[in-house]
Amino acid sequence: MRTAEIKRKTKETDIEIFLKLDGDGEVNVNTGIGFFDHMLTAFGVHSGVDLQINCIGDLNVDAHHTVEDTGIVLGQAFAKALGDKAGIARYGSAFVPMDEALAFCSLDISGRPFLVFDSDFNDDRIGEYDTCLSEEFFRAFAFNSGITLHIKKEYGKNDHHVAEAIFKAVAHALKEAMEIKGDKVLSTKGVL
Repeated sequence: MRTAEIKRKTKETDIEIFLKLDGDGEVNVNTGIGFFDHMLTAFGVHSGVDLQINCIGDLNVDAHHTVEDTGIVLGQAFAKALGDKAGIARYGSAFVPMDEALAFCSLDISGRPFLVFDSDFNDDRIGEYDTCLSEEFFRAFAFNSGITLHIKKEYGKNDHHVAEAIFKAVAHALKEAMEIKGDKVLSTKGVL
C-alpha cells in the first residue's frame, strides 16, 4: 500500500501529513490559511489521493513558513509513498481551465528535483494567501518529492482562477504519473 505519514516540528511550524496515493480523494486540510486550504483540498481531490494535513504555523509573522514547510512535508510524504517507483507511468501532463484562466503542468517523477514556474499574478494576495507563495510551495514540494516539475500559466486575469488552475493541473499530471502501469522502473538506468 502506497502510504506515508510524516511529522515535522520546527520553531516556525508543526506539521502532520498522512497520504495514501491509491485513495479516493478523501481530503481534510487545516493550515490556518483559508485559500491555501482550498488549494490543497483541490490538489488532493483532483490527484485522487487521500490526504490529511494539519499545520500550526507562525501566522503572526506571515504565511511563508506555513506554506513552504507544508510543501516540504508533502513532498517528503510523496517520496516515501512512491517508494522505489517501480511500475509507475513516471510522466504526466495536464492542461486545466478555470473560467478565463488556463494552466499547464508537465512533470517527471525522476528523482531529479527541478522547478520551472512560469506564472505571474495581478495582485499580491488572495484572501490571507500571498500569491508569491505559490512558487515557494511548488519549489519545496518538487525538491522534497524528487519531481521535475514544470508549471505554466497560459493566460488568465482572476488570480483565484489562475492559482486554482495551477494546483489542479499539477494534481492531474501527478495522478497520471503515479498510475501503476507495470512492475518495472521506467528508466534505462533501472532505478529512479
